Amino acid sequence: MPATEIDSDNARFGDYLFRAFLAYLVWIPLPMGSNRPWAWAILETGGYALAMAWLWGFYRGRLELTPVFRNARPILILLACWLIYTLFQFIPLPISLVSLLSPESAKMHALARQPGWIPLSVDPHASAVAWLKSLAYVLVFGLSLLVVTSRRRIELLAYALVLSGLLQAFYGSLMMLSGLEYGFFIKKFSYVGNATGTFVNRNHFAAYLEMCLAVGIGLMISCLGGKPAMTRRQKLRNFIKILLGKKLRLRLYLAVMVIALVLTHSRMGNTAFFSSMIAAGLIGLALSRHASRATVILLVSMVVIDIFIVGAWFGVEKVVARLENTSIARDADRVDVSENALRQWRDYFLVGSGGGSFYAVFPRYRSGDIGNFYDHAHDDYVEFASEYGLVGMLLLGGIVLSSFAAGLLAQYGRRDPLNRGMAFSSTMGIIALMIHSFVDFNLQIPANAATFMIVLSLGWIALYLDTHGA
Repeated sequence: MPATEIDSDNARFGDYLFRAFLAYLVWIPLPMGSNRPWAWAILETGGYALAMAWLWGFYRGRLELTPVFRNARPILILLACWLIYTLFQFIPLPISLVSLLSPESAKMHALARQPGWIPLSVDPHASAVAWLKSLAYVLVFGLSLLVVTSRRRIELLAYALVLSGLLQAFYGSLMMLSGLEYGFFIKKFSYVGNATGTFVNRNHFAAYLEMCLAVGIGLMISCLGGKPAMTRRQKLRNFIKILLGKKLRLRLYLAVMVIALVLTHSRMGNTAFFSSMIAAGLIGLALSRHASRATVILLVSMVVIDIFIVGAWFGVEKVVARLENTSIARDADRVDVSENALRQWRDYFLVGSGGGSFYAVFPRYRSGDIGNFYDHAHDDYVEFASEYGLVGMLLLGGIVLSSFAAGLLAQYGRRDPLNRGMAFSSTMGIIALMIHSFVDFNLQIPANAATFMIVLSLGWIALYLDTHGA
């Protein structure tokens, strides 16, 4: 077969795999945020299948490791260490080793009179389930570095997330405003009167919108700039281009998502979005050596227009009122759960009680005034700490902070507007989720966790992807 035909076949195979990856990313939030066993099984199976397809293409010489993947070695090592560490949480180990690393786990297994070797986790089945999810998330991260190989592909990836957020926003707003109140083909039984999209929980829906909005704002920033108009004819031509071009469409998409975010009535969701946009904007302007006045205007317009115009019609004043009226007393259960979970962490300080084991361990530490059952702490930091211990928190912190640093370096060093825009998206998305995670368990929702891995990967892609002429 001629070399040109082989190259064409290889290119088609790569295109098919990339399109399948985009379809996968759009799918995962649809079935209730993939937060049901059957739904996260599809998420896992899809991730494994895409990874196997890439490996088959690599074995057959149709695909190759990308420069981005090679240069992202630090975070890939951290992710590999995370998988190895969490694997050792649920495989049997010598009792003496478990007693050394986690005396409390050894005590719990002794109460169960479990003979022979024992795992570190007090619920090894739940930890195995959590590990399979983690493997899928790591594969999503790795695949994004491997299949995003050009300027066009990074734009398509970004637009796929924006359009997914737009679909969720339109559907969630329609269900609320029409009074139909359906989720994913099921009548809503909770959070009626709030936009939830196809998610169950309004706060988790808000977190997904935060990430999609961050990507959309990054795209807007990448479209800014260009030569200033000198004559009236040029100014008129530029104005017409704006009216008919993708900038206006993208701005409308963002407005629809902001409307839906306000309609979630998620206090921390709205706070995290606007706070992260302002913080990322200030960081971006401070770091970027190529920032234009248009970037400043865009960020200011996002704050002013979305708060005072969209909010005036769709109730942001109610969200502000709820924020002002929020007190420790009103959210006593959440605060008590977090405080009690910290006592759980003290008992499992070094290596945790095991991934996914919070629901099984927490009842022992729950105070008498907490009457409800909690399968998650309403604080991702506390839950991760109690389940994975100090070692796990250091690994997770390294993963997030290294990606954040990659985004900052890209904003400082890259000249291409698309790279800078995607670096901004990564920075803003990370800040938003880190703020929101103080009061919710967004990263326990498979769709949000997988999408967050894409947000992390954008920092590395923006730093190392060669978009010149791509």
